[in-house]
Amino acid sequence: MQAVAQVTAAPGQGRRRGNGVWLWFAVPGMSLFCAFWLLPMVRLLGVGASGPEGAMAYLAVLTNRHYFASLVSTLALSAAVTAATLAISVFVGLFLQSNRFPGKSLLLAMLTFPLAFPGVVVGFMVIMLAGRQGLVGAFTGWLFGESLVFAYSLSGLFLGYLYFSIPRVILTVVAGAGKLDLSLEEAARSLGAKPWQVLLHVVLPALLPALVSSGAICFATSVGAFGTAFTLAANIDVLPMTIYNEFTGYANFAAAASLSIVLGAITWLALALARSFTGNGVAAAA
Repeated sequence: MQAVAQVTAAPGQGRRRGNGVWLWFAVPGMSLFCAFWLLPMVRLLGVGASGPEGAMAYLAVLTNRHYFASLVSTLALSAAVTAATLAISVFVGLFLQSNRFPGKSLLLAMLTFPLAFPGVVVGFMVIMLAGRQGLVGAFTGWLFGESLVFAYSLSGLFLGYLYFSIPRVILTVVAGAGKLDLSLEEAARSLGAKPWQVLLHVVLPALLPALVSSGAICFATSVGAFGTAFTLAANIDVLPMTIYNEFTGYANFAAAASLSIVLGAITWLALALARSFTGNGVAAAA
């Protein structure tokens, strides 16, 4: 009996020893986490509270009129971009998933091509479209005698954010639509449901987790995007540009650090809410 007990105990002991070995594999990841995230974040928190206002600097985004206006503009713009991106991507993604035609793979590749561009390039493309020498300005100048220029405003930034947000959501919609149970759609049609009713009551509820996750990523990306805003920064007042100006223009490191923490907290909150709603990893939808 003693021998049997020793034999049966051996696997458990082996697993415990094995767990100790496996813990060493976490050392590189934890080292990188501490070096490139935890320590900089702790330092950033300290710098944010090092100004004349102390820890109250983290509330300046609500008490300072300029900071608050930047925050409202950022959130409103990001919400509008997210809503427009979801609306466009749902219809395009469902069309691509439901139909087969020559050149479909090429079309999907072209729709996702903006993922290869950094924000600065996207901003430059918006200028080429709606800037002072852009196509829209040239056409409206020829047609009405006055050029329409909106690249250097929130409208131009909205267009730029929409440009690089749509590909991410389209990929998610196409992947999610491929997993839908077609029998549910056929059952709804057999019961007399119209196409819009099938979409509203069958397809969209099934896609809701994917839409929430991809929408959260779209919102978070728009809140923190800087390259496009920097390229178009003429009459644009969003929080990333405010942080940049405080840091480089006024050397106000405490304000820049505190606003950075607030910006990061907003994006983290959006992703955390989406993760709690969907019950899975939001990052998988990117």
